[in-house]
Amino acid sequence: MDTGRRGLVMVLTGNGKGKTTSAFGQALRAIGHGAKVLVIQFMKGSEEYGELKAARQHLGGVLTVEQHGLHRFVDKANPRPEDIDLARRGLAKAKEALAGGEYGLVVLDEINVALDFGLIGLADVQEALASRRPHVDVILTGRYAPTELVQAADMVSEVLDIKHHYADGIPAREGIEF
Repeated sequence: MDTGRRGLVMVLTGNGKGKTTSAFGQALRAIGHGAKVLVIQFMKGSEEYGELKAARQHLGGVLTVEQHGLHRFVDKANPRPEDIDLARRGLAKAKEALAGGEYGLVVLDEINVALDFGLIGLADVQEALASRRPHVDVILTGRYAPTELVQAADMVSEVLDIKHHYADGIPAREGIEF
């Protein structure tokens, strides 16, 4: 389904809260205009994320979310082979989806962190982006976006951490953090 329009590469990065939430908002906007959306979550494996529950309960067929991670933190200094394998599988799925053209929007959630942790390579991500069909929009989220992706993107937003309730001892809340 080539619509004749040029798809955009968008990066959401920075240390503030809200990058994934923003990407899901963009996904809803795209769905509202008839697009199918695929979200590939790197380094995430919890079934408790509200956006995952909403997608499965209410948006089946138009919003697909795949998790390519485990429900635990990855040790940046010593990632487990399983973490690397899951990230590579996620990237393979991303490349397939970007080249296939079935989705109007593909969100690569936390891919910047997967890159920073060395779970996947920058050249492989660039290759996946280069393989995308011309009409497909893509969003790359996560802290530590590499300069090369920032420079190649059509749009980059940095979410700043100005103030966070964690600093006041308020724990993560259902519907806010997950």
